[in-house]
Amino acid sequence: MPAPSKATFLSSSDAVAHLASYQCLDGLSVKDLMDSRVHGGLTYNDFLMLPGKIDFPASDVITDTRITRNVVLRTPFMSSPMDTVTETDMAISLALLGGIGVIHHNQSPESQAAMVRAVKRHENGFITDPVVFSPNHTVADVLDIKARLGFCGIPITETGYMGTKLVGIVTSRDVQFELPETLLSEVMTKSLVTAPQGVTLAEANQILRSSKKGKLPIVDDQGRLTSLLARSDLLKNQNYPLASKDPDSKQLYAAAAVGTRPSDKERLKLLVEAGLDIVVLDSSQGNSIFQIDMIQWIKQTFPKLEVIAGNVVTREQAASLIAAGADALRVGMGSGSICITQEVMAVGRPQATAVFAVAEFASKFGIPVIADGGISNVGHIVKALSLGANAVMMGGLLAGTTEAPGEYFYHDGKRVKSYRGMGSLEAMEQGRPGVSGQANGKPGSTKHTPNLSSKPHENAATSRYFSESSAVKVAQGVSGDVQDKGSVKAFVPYLHVGVQHSLQDIGVRSVSELQAGVKEGRVRFEVRTPSAQLEGGVHGLHSYTKRLYA
Repeated sequence: MPAPSKATFLSSSDAVAHLASYQCLDGLSVKDLMDSRVHGGLTYNDFLMLPGKIDFPASDVITDTRITRNVVLRTPFMSSPMDTVTETDMAISLALLGGIGVIHHNQSPESQAAMVRAVKRHENGFITDPVVFSPNHTVADVLDIKARLGFCGIPITETGYMGTKLVGIVTSRDVQFELPETLLSEVMTKSLVTAPQGVTLAEANQILRSSKKGKLPIVDDQGRLTSLLARSDLLKNQNYPLASKDPDSKQLYAAAAVGTRPSDKERLKLLVEAGLDIVVLDSSQGNSIFQIDMIQWIKQTFPKLEVIAGNVVTREQAASLIAAGADALRVGMGSGSICITQEVMAVGRPQATAVFAVAEFASKFGIPVIADGGISNVGHIVKALSLGANAVMMGGLLAGTTEAPGEYFYHDGKRVKSYRGMGSLEAMEQGRPGVSGQANGKPGSTKHTPNLSSKPHENAATSRYFSESSAVKVAQGVSGDVQDKGSVKAFVPYLHVGVQHSLQDIGVRSVSELQAGVKEGRVRFEVRTPSAQLEGGVHGLHSYTKRLYA
């Protein structure tokens, strides 16, 4: 019997060099992947990225990203301006963790402005506009500030205004056991540690550390109060190194949404007075004359205010808003978990295809893109970034957290919070006289400034969907509930580390390197068939527990 012939193999040492014999890299380029004529419109679940080479730890991955022309965040996370997602707590927490929360406008202008003001006052370098009282104010005034803004270390000047002589300071200990009607002149601390005007932030921080005081007033050569520094901000700087702060004022960035109606101009004036940095023009279909006019008015009236326009899903929509002066674009139509626009209106676009098309066009003009909707996990975040998004806007993924508005309740034995689309009938009824605005019979949002929020006001949901004049309201969203996710202070760091590990698997060290690799064809993709999607999930088990983070 003849001996079998011995197979001839290439030398193992030539394996890497032999890759050059292939016409292209393994997998698909992003242009091949996103060819709608071949694959149709794609969602995030319809494709994967192929792994690269790891030669660095995940902790080295940089997630810094530009979300508007002039604002850079340390993480690509934004919360949606929905009344069951973003109010003061969410906006502050996300900003401390390196993202930004967009405060919803389905409330009175005064209430929304109060939330913006609370974000701006939460963490500062030099506080140039602190709350100031006079000796004739009372303990009740201090307690009111504590209830509304969360602090009670307040400087006391002769007149109760900045720029006048500092005469004392009131802290929580000073008012703890005092009657509400007691004058501050009777309880304020008069022995003060101060720093001279012109002191650097580093020098002032050192004085604050050594003095062991809670607040450090900054005074001019005549003893007049010019600014304030808080010890709590030093602690926050240590605990939240990624915090999203204005590089000049050191204040947290604040973002809020408005509509495109005439009354929104007055609303925006209040928000800007409160310290707003970024305005999001909130519309389900952004390519309208209303939004174009609004962008142009904002740029003329508040030239330093960053404007995020949208929503858009096509190049043609994007072009109109870029030409009008938008500083960033929000991409998505009907892809959110509670949105039924595509089903009801027969209009929209699969989210992955929309993000790629708009980002490819907007990048030519230096306009960042925010992927809004369809984000359910870390993988979706990374896929959105790979297609050109500079950040992702999350609603359902953050709903149900401690910081989301509303109260927890139990549904089928699970602890949940209400979550509703801004196109839902419940959201459209919010603010009407005699209507509670509750979703599924549970509270919507009364956590901050409830008296202001409860006043009748122009409805943000109807203006967002251009239906405020319609006798019959056509819902483009639903109401429901989502399971308790705990605090974003644990959940968002999980998302951040998850993104870092994903980029490590891909073999890139930053978001910018990821996008450059995609553009140059070095980062490759693969289409997922339905069977591949099934294989890529949990399968073949009788039962299992899915814990995402500890």
